[in-house]
Amino acid sequence: MALEKLIQDGRIHPVRIEETVEKSREEVEQKIMKEGENAAVEMGVMGLNKELIKNLGRLYYRTSYGQNVLKHSLEVGHIAGMLASELGANVAVAKRAGLLHDIGKAVDQTQEGTHIQLGVELASRYGEKPDVIHAIEAHHDDVTANTIEAVLVKLADAISAGRPGARRDTLEIYIKRLQKIEEIVNGYEGIKQSFAVQAGREVRVIVQSEMFDDLASQKLARDIAKKIEDELDYPGQIKVTVVREFRTTEIAK
Repeated sequence: MALEKLIQDGRIHPVRIEETVEKSREEVEQKIMKEGENAAVEMGVMGLNKELIKNLGRLYYRTSYGQNVLKHSLEVGHIAGMLASELGANVAVAKRAGLLHDIGKAVDQTQEGTHIQLGVELASRYGEKPDVIHAIEAHHDDVTANTIEAVLVKLADAISAGRPGARRDTLEIYIKRLQKIEEIVNGYEGIKQSFAVQAGREVRVIVQSEMFDDLASQKLARDIAKKIEDELDYPGQIKVTVVREFRTTEIAK
C-alpha cells in the first residue's frame, strides 16, 4: 500500500516514505478490524472479544497452501453449522468453533507453538467457552474429539481444505487426475469423445456407434473402470458412463 501511494505521489524521499508507511500501517489495522467484524457478522457470531476479532481480521492477510485462511474459516463455520443443523447438534457452537478453529494462524509466525496450541491459548485468554476451545484443539486430532460439534468442525475443515481447487497442491493433483482419466479412456479404439465431469467423480465416454453394440458398450465400461482402479489413486468412486448414440437425418425438400 505504501509503495502504491509513493509511486502515485511521485515524491519518494526518506521523510515522505516514513509518513506514507505509517499512514498505510494505520489503514491496514483498520482493514484488519473491519474484516474481522465482517466475518463475525456474516457467521452470526456475537460477543467475540475485540482481540479475537482483530486476530480473525489478520487471517485476511494469511494463506495456507494458496487458500485464504479467513475465507477458509468462514467456509468451515458455514459447513459445520449446516451439518449441526441437520444432526440436531448445537449450531451456534459449531459455527463459532468453525470460525475460530484456525485463529492461531494469526500469530503462529510471531509466537512459539503450533497454530492449534496458540489458538487454544487465544480462545482461553479471551473468554471462549470450553466446548469451543475443545473443538479448536481437536480439529487436527491433537486430542480426541469428544463432542459432536468438535467432530463436525474437524469434518468441515477437511471438506473446505480438500475440495477440488481449494488449495494449490490439491488443484494440481486434481487437474492431473482429470487428465489421466481422459488419457486412459482415449487409449481405447472407437472413442469419439470423453469428458471427466463431477469434479473427476464421473467420466462420460461417447463411442462411435457403428463400432459398438450394447454388449460391447457394457464391456468397454467395465474395462475402463478396471483400468482406472489399477492405474489411479483417488478418493471415493469414479462412475464410468458409455454413451452410444445413433442419429439419422433426412432433409425434406
